[in-house]
Amino acid sequence: MTLILKQFMDTDIPLFEKWLKKSHVAKWYHDPEDWLLEVTERADAFHFLHHFIVSWNGQSIGFCQYYFFSESGEEWHGTHSLKGTYSIDYMIGEELFLGKGIGKAIVAELTDYIMAFTDCERIIVQPEPENLASCGALLSNRYVFDEVNELFLKEK
Repeated sequence: MTLILKQFMDTDIPLFEKWLKKSHVAKWYHDPEDWLLEVTERADAFHFLHHFIVSWNGQSIGFCQYYFFSESGEEWHGTHSLKGTYSIDYMIGEELFLGKGIGKAIVAELTDYIMAFTDCERIIVQPEPENLASCGALLSNRYVFDEVNELFLKEK
């Protein structure tokens, strides 16, 4: 089985929009218009986001992205330094691929990719606590839950 992260292209927008409307995605990806704005403006206002379509055996099944945290303007990093901190988002859009360990594989691939950056010191992620599949994918990739800052953390 082959997992590939393909660079997000304009031709992927309709598929991404379709996934955002699916109930299993919409439950966690609130404000689909904001997500669509990020991908349509990825060369401009959201240039710091790096978007990918997840391909499994040649079929587009999901989405992921990473970003250098300090460029996002977000403030949920808690006591962790902004220096060297990245974050990720990921989802499986196609229902047939849920519950098969592919989320774990997406997190692994994206984590390995980012950890290879010389400036990367850590990756932080803050899924909703009720999103057990997402939390499980992180834990199975050796992220630890930082109870003080209420986020998942993987350090180099």
